[in-house]
Amino acid sequence: MKTLAYGFPKLGEKREFKSLLEDFWKGKIKEENLIDGMNSLKEWIASLYKSHTDLFPSGDVSYYDFMLDMAITVGAIPKRFGQYMGLETYFQMARGAQALEMTKYFNTNYHYLVPELEGKDFKLFKNIPLEEYSFLKSKGYDPLPRLIAPFTFLKLSKVLKRSEHSELPLYELSKIESQKDMEDYLNAIFPVYEELLKSLSQAGARAVLMEDPALCLDMEEWEWDLVHETYSCLSKYADLYVITYYDSVSNYKRFVDLPVKALGLDLVSNGENLENIRKYGFPEDKALIAGIINGRNVWRANLKEKLSLIEELSNLSKDLIISNSCPLFHLPVSVEPEDSLPEGLKERLSFAKEKLRELKTLKLAFEGEEGALKEVEESARLSKEGFGAREEVRRRIASLRTEDFQREVPYAERIKLQQEILNLPLLPTTTIGSFPQTEEVRKARTAYNSGKISEEEYKEFIRKQIEHVIRVQEEIGLDVLVHGEFERTDMVEFFAQRLEGIATTKHGWVLSYGSRVYRPPIIYGDVYRPKPMTVEEITYAQSLTNKPVKGMLTGPVTILNWSYYREDIPKHEIAYQIALALLEEVKDLESAGIKVIQIDEPAFREGAPLKRRDWPSYFDWAVKAFRLCSKAKPQTQIHTHMCYSEFNEVIEYIYQMDFDVISIEASRSKGEIISAFESFKGWDRQIGIGVYDIHSPAVPTKAQIRAVLERAMKVLPVELLWVNPDCGLKTRRWEEVIPSLKNMVETAKELREELVKA
Repeated sequence: MKTLAYGFPKLGEKREFKSLLEDFWKGKIKEENLIDGMNSLKEWIASLYKSHTDLFPSGDVSYYDFMLDMAITVGAIPKRFGQYMGLETYFQMARGAQALEMTKYFNTNYHYLVPELEGKDFKLFKNIPLEEYSFLKSKGYDPLPRLIAPFTFLKLSKVLKRSEHSELPLYELSKIESQKDMEDYLNAIFPVYEELLKSLSQAGARAVLMEDPALCLDMEEWEWDLVHETYSCLSKYADLYVITYYDSVSNYKRFVDLPVKALGLDLVSNGENLENIRKYGFPEDKALIAGIINGRNVWRANLKEKLSLIEELSNLSKDLIISNSCPLFHLPVSVEPEDSLPEGLKERLSFAKEKLRELKTLKLAFEGEEGALKEVEESARLSKEGFGAREEVRRRIASLRTEDFQREVPYAERIKLQQEILNLPLLPTTTIGSFPQTEEVRKARTAYNSGKISEEEYKEFIRKQIEHVIRVQEEIGLDVLVHGEFERTDMVEFFAQRLEGIATTKHGWVLSYGSRVYRPPIIYGDVYRPKPMTVEEITYAQSLTNKPVKGMLTGPVTILNWSYYREDIPKHEIAYQIALALLEEVKDLESAGIKVIQIDEPAFREGAPLKRRDWPSYFDWAVKAFRLCSKAKPQTQIHTHMCYSEFNEVIEYIYQMDFDVISIEASRSKGEIISAFESFKGWDRQIGIGVYDIHSPAVPTKAQIRAVLERAMKVLPVELLWVNPDCGLKTRRWEEVIPSLKNMVETAKELREELVKA
């Protein structure tokens, strides 16, 4: 039996990846320094793999995103980026003024860049996989080159065309849907993969790791026919190891019939793949790559159970390879440096390095090594012990009734009551919540956390930041203000630190996109709120202005989906626990006089299972969790915010959340989401259109902002529209934020005046 690991987090133990990128973007280091630093990370990861596993890939360290790398490899570079100028163009595509759309990778919180296909003239433009493989080969390693398979690449890509709705260079994107289009694109891209595999084989690659997670989506028979035909041709040029993850494959019999050397199945996300192996067997002529170590959650595996599974699988497959269930980049690098977790928690955790250790231990235990067998027994003991139960919380969940998930007054009546109080103009303007977290803010937080300044000194600093941002917003002319969130490190971590039953880490960083990192909390026990979490800052901000200030909360589904959650109770129970804690906060904000409360749910869509047959059960509790925490007075206007997901696929479920106003991303997706409302009958909720991309440092022009709004006004009544950036402004600089918001507000006012005159 062999072991395979892939997708190790490229961030580095001290966030070297983040430092390298940001120093390069700021001009602090040259391109050669960036390349040297990235190469060091590649060697470090390869050395970890080699000391723990038999098989491992090259290509884990993308300079920004692996889907962007594949787009460059096959020449899918939109014409608007001009002649390719190396890293300059690469980063323009990633984060420039006309950057590619960014969305969630399947049902995870990793954001990938969506390849845009302007035609079918693919070519092997830049052989990045060969470069990555050859580098590690030159350093004495023997990796498996790692590729995104052609079917998954095309399923995650979008076809780009010029919009007919505007004279400006506004573009629309659409997925490849029809059988003919998919067949045409596969035929067009196949020669590139053919050439790519030939080059890797000639360079000495013993096999190629083909990641094809789209095979876990709902698939038609014709799609399986195309996939089978593609692999039949490609397998002539290299031994192919096809791995899938995040769910069971959509058709087990078609999958195991693929003419390749090895097949990888996720045996953690649910039980269907394993049931099919037991029911139908596994082909004798292929290796089974069994994804048995959880690549998405941080709990130490019960190695005794895993060893028993390995013994069973070894009887079902003649050639067994054990692996992680999905890429490890969803995990922090190592639990080793964590020294302030709740007592008894650390020994139950396993981050990326520890997952490698688990694979190695299982192999040694399978071979009978005594020390490994002892570790297996110890892991079984830990997994059986209870942790963090609170009966009062359990009783509240058990006593929930249907009316607890419903607002007392319907939207049509609520909105009239709210407008009487708020008296907002046509096209009201606001922001999503956060404002720049400057170096000064970060230094003050560090000083407070290290004890260099007192709690009162820190609070006074935060009050001054709030006062400043209120004045800035009033001067710009925004209609609904925010307090800036200067006291918050992260929209989930902030609440996790104030809720019981959730732990936060010091070093558990995970990449979300580009160089953006966050530390997912760990939900280990029953969740409850010991005291108010946001009331002090929000009410102080409201005391400084006559304009409404939004209370800012992160929703229960997002807190759950962006955390590592316990696995001993159903997910919906955890969501309801968090929702009840947030409901207490909503009521406290209302009592303090706050009239607008925003409950952000950017992870609402991403948590959905890959297969639509499983959507009703997920969205049933996800909708209920939001409705439970947002059961406010009818006069309180409830907002929510969502960004960077395919929300147009789930718009019916979004509508069921029963909010008053939703703000959405509409800039990077070229306004594509707006088209969802064309087909949705009866949409009557207010909607804030994200009119510019906050992930780019470029200041949007008034013409660009106007184009997005005019596109929206063709679909939605102007009375329903709000105007806002597409996400929070935390990562931007003040010198970008102020002119951007000024352009946004001025554009809204100009349109407002034109509409009134008309």
